[in-house]
Amino acid sequence: MFQDLEQNNYHKLFINYLMKYFLTFSFFCLIFLTSPLQSQEIIWLDENLEKTSQEKADFYRIDEKLEGEIIYYYKKRTKFRKVFYSKGKLNGMFYEYYETGELKETGYYVNGLKEGVWKEFYKGGKIKSKGKYANDEKVGIWKMFYKNER
Repeated sequence: MFQDLEQNNYHKLFINYLMKYFLTFSFFCLIFLTSPLQSQEIIWLDENLEKTSQEKADFYRIDEKLEGEIIYYYKKRTKFRKVFYSKGKLNGMFYEYYETGELKETGYYVNGLKEGVWKEFYKGGKIKSKGKYANDEKVGIWKMFYKNER
């Protein structure tokens, strides 16, 4: 009988320990996960992607830093551009979208300059133009495509 009572007490102590551990762990997870969200700042941008007030803005991005993947948004909260920065310069894939979310343009940057194949699309996804850039200048033959509504 005493053995059952002692086992029951150990069981209660163990459950209390687990509850305290779980509550403490949950509290620290909540603090950890929400703190970066509070420190991020909305940067309002005009049509030239220059800082402006919220009232005059056409676009925005989250956070001041320009490093790694940066997503710009239309003021209506749909994605405008997804770009990549390295040392403050555009470096990597470039994606631009219509307000509807459809892809508008793709390309590649190297040290802030357009390089390689760039494509522009009509709404609906059909290709509008395709060509190459070298050192931020169009080179070679650029192909233009008609929309051909049917």
